[in-house]
Amino acid sequence: MKLKNVFFSVLVLISVNIFSQNAVNEIETKSGIHYLRTTINYPITGTYLFNGGEPIVELNENGTGFYQLHDQPKRPINWGIECEKTGEAIFKKGFNTAAYSLWYQFLTTYEEDMNLEWNLVPFTIHFNTLKMFIQGERVKSYTEKELKSKD
Repeated sequence: MKLKNVFFSVLVLISVNIFSQNAVNEIETKSGIHYLRTTINYPITGTYLFNGGEPIVELNENGTGFYQLHDQPKRPINWGIECEKTGEAIFKKGFNTAAYSLWYQFLTTYEEDMNLEWNLVPFTIHFNTLKMFIQGERVKSYTEKELKSKD
């Protein structure tokens, strides 16, 4: 009986974690209501580097991470990829690329920066080079193996 309870508890926790990662979150910005999710069919989580180092952007699976502006320390963020209210990711397909909208919000402020608004930056995937870019300058590579594991 005890083993059944442990098994059931683990199953519930795994299910909640899977569904929460695919959840659609609503945010309000100056431009209106937007919907975000933290997963698409590509391995977007990880660390994005500028010229092989800092400043970085780090995206975690749970919608948290860090965003580092030039000449500033890393700051914690919430983030998401824009999607429809139904959860379908919004993107523009180009020749060997796909362009998404990445929204992020700093979780803490500096005295000189009291802005906790949501910020919009471009997120692109380049299929031929197996690279993903945030703002066209922070880059992360991915492999075909990682891509197949997302299917």
